Amino acid sequence: MTGPQNEADMKTAVDAPTRRVTGIGRVLIAVYGLLALAATGRSFVQIAESFADAPLSYSLSALAAVVYIVATIALVRSGRGWYRVAWITIGFELLGVLVIGTLSLVEPALFQHKTVWSVFGRGYGFVPLVLPLLGMWWLARRAPGRA
Repeated sequence: MTGPQNEADMKTAVDAPTRRVTGIGRVLIAVYGLLALAATGRSFVQIAESFADAPLSYSLSALAAVVYIVATIALVRSGRGWYRVAWITIGFELLGVLVIGTLSLVEPALFQHKTVWSVFGRGYGFVPLVLPLLGMWWLARRAPGRA
C-alpha cells in the first residue's frame, strides 16, 4: 500500500534524530563546548589587545576556537554529514595540537606568545591533546548505521 500515510511514516523515520549523545558523549560534548568558549574568549582578547605582537599565535588561537565550535556542533547534531564533519574537525584538531605542540617545543621563537595548542595544550591541562583522541574513540564506537 502506497500513499501519503506511508510517505509520512518514511519521512518521520528518516528525519528522526538518533541518540548519539548519551553517557560519556555528554561529558565529551560539554568539554568541547567549554574549550570552544575558552578558546574563543582567549583569541578575542589576544586579537583585540595585542594582535600585532604575535599575529601567528593569536590567529592560531582563533583557528582553534573555530575548530572547537564546529566540533561541538557536529558532535551534538545527528546524521552522516555531521558525523563526517565531526571526524574532520576532530582530526584537524589532533593534527593542530601535534604540529603546533611539536613546533612550540622545537622552535619556541615561533610561539613566544602561547596558543591553545602550544606545548600540546599545556595551558589547558593537556586537555587539547587528550580530547581529540577521546572524540575519535567515541565517534568510532557510534558510527551511523552501526548495529
